[in-house]
Amino acid sequence: MPQNQSDPSPDQLSRSLLKFLLKRTGGDMEIAREVLQDTWASALKSLATFRRKSTLFTWICKIALYKLADYYRHNINRHSLLVVPLSEKFNDLVDPRLTPPEQLAIDELVESVKRALALLPPRYRQLLKLKFYENLSHKDISIKLNISKRSAEGLLYRAKHNFKKAYTAVDNSPPRNKKRPIVN
Repeated sequence: MPQNQSDPSPDQLSRSLLKFLLKRTGGDMEIAREVLQDTWASALKSLATFRRKSTLFTWICKIALYKLADYYRHNINRHSLLVVPLSEKFNDLVDPRLTPPEQLAIDELVESVKRALALLPPRYRQLLKLKFYENLSHKDISIKLNISKRSAEGLLYRAKHNFKKAYTAVDNSPPRNKKRPIVN
């Protein structure tokens, strides 16, 4: 497919795409570059399917988002430093009086939380750890990360929102805040 006059050069696309990926990886250059490489390989393989319903950059960004999801799904260590302390908190829930089905339910919950956390970017995992494991306030988080309190609040909101989506996807159950209709 010949390049359209309005299409940016591959170098310009790479720079813009790298910035796009850095924002989504919490500034992790190594992950962003690896995903960038996978994105270009996939985009070149499927260039014939590009129908110009969007800009070339938008099309490649969509591929990059899929590749980033693949990266987190396959490459993030499921036993990260966040998950280990978090699972220790779940161990406090263990009661010797629990029945085997109750213990199984708790074990499944722990596993679902671990899998959902593994899908999140490192920055979001860090924020969730600071808020829910270390019990820090928004102000304390902002001081620790050298960002404004407003930024900490916004980032934490997005981290919780993304965790909810990841947990729902991992758990394959409806979100808990939605009421199910009553069927007679």
